[in-house]
Amino acid sequence: MELIKKLTFIYSFLIMLFLTGCQSPHESKEIEYTYQVSKPLVKDMGLNDEYVCQIRAIQHIELRSLEKGYLQKKYIDEGQFVHQGQMLFQIKPSIYKADVQKSQAEVDLANIELKNNKALVEKDIISKSEAAMSAAKLAKASAELEMAQTHLRFTEIRAPFNGLVGKFGDIRTGSLLDEGDLLTTLSDNHKMWVYFNVPEARYLDYMKNKQNNISQTVQLKLANNDLYPEVGTIETIESDFSNTSGNIAFRAAFNNPHTLLRHGETGTILWPKLIKKAIIIPQKSTFEILDKKFVLVVDKNGVVHEREIAVAEEAPNVFILKSGISPDEMFLLERQSKIYKGDKIKYKIMDPQSVIKNLDLYAN
Repeated sequence: MELIKKLTFIYSFLIMLFLTGCQSPHESKEIEYTYQVSKPLVKDMGLNDEYVCQIRAIQHIELRSLEKGYLQKKYIDEGQFVHQGQMLFQIKPSIYKADVQKSQAEVDLANIELKNNKALVEKDIISKSEAAMSAAKLAKASAELEMAQTHLRFTEIRAPFNGLVGKFGDIRTGSLLDEGDLLTTLSDNHKMWVYFNVPEARYLDYMKNKQNNISQTVQLKLANNDLYPEVGTIETIESDFSNTSGNIAFRAAFNNPHTLLRHGETGTILWPKLIKKAIIIPQKSTFEILDKKFVLVVDKNGVVHEREIAVAEEAPNVFILKSGISPDEMFLLERQSKIYKGDKIKYKIMDPQSVIKNLDLYAN
């Protein structure tokens, strides 16, 4: 019996040793994790205000028929570049040529009559008043001839300036045109006017810079997100602010040497501005609760605090803060779901310049 008790004790002791040896040393204590924190990067930062814009040619007109008649010929096609004075359309001129010939004959007849009456006046056969009436008749015939010639010229539609021909109206060769029928449009695209609306604060900044003779230029981002190579100059500002939007219309001019821009295009105006001593943090360090933005601030003792921030500007991958964090405070670089305010953590401080640079930020 005593032997059995000894064997049982030895067996139990061996089992305890075995179980103790199977336990991982990591199970006996909680793993400590080091979290990355950083401070806001403070630097002068250039940004662009963006405004949706409408692009217009400096001259864009409708070409309409000035006379009634049949369209005899089209000399151009849609989208073609034409020069000032170039023939575009011909309205059948037969009737108007006949009117010119008739008026010319009346001028010739009146001229002959006037010469004869002058000779008769010199011989005292007729009075001077009769000769004056002949002169008035000649003047009337000459005016009618000039009017007929004008109508004849109106049958030739010529380009009033260099430009691009637009879409044809509802016309075909042989169509009967009424006076005022739309033929096409013509755009002078060598220079473009770009219109965009600006809020009051930006307008006041512009006027302040203008008074200080600070150069202010804008750039144009096209619909495919390409940057237009020419730089724009602000030329005019509308007189009144909109009562509904609180904005005011600006107009910038862009040279268009390769006619890339066309009348009616849209784009985005990029207006550069400099924010001095901007307080910059990564967007990934923030989180939202009910449309408010927060970061997790870490004090020197490693205690986590929840802090609301106000964003002044948004740039690629970063926020520029209006308020919420001072430049000397630390914040958690990436919010962790298992960390809450009041927790105490072990942290490692990362260099703000390297943190922002690694975000592949546009502003360096």
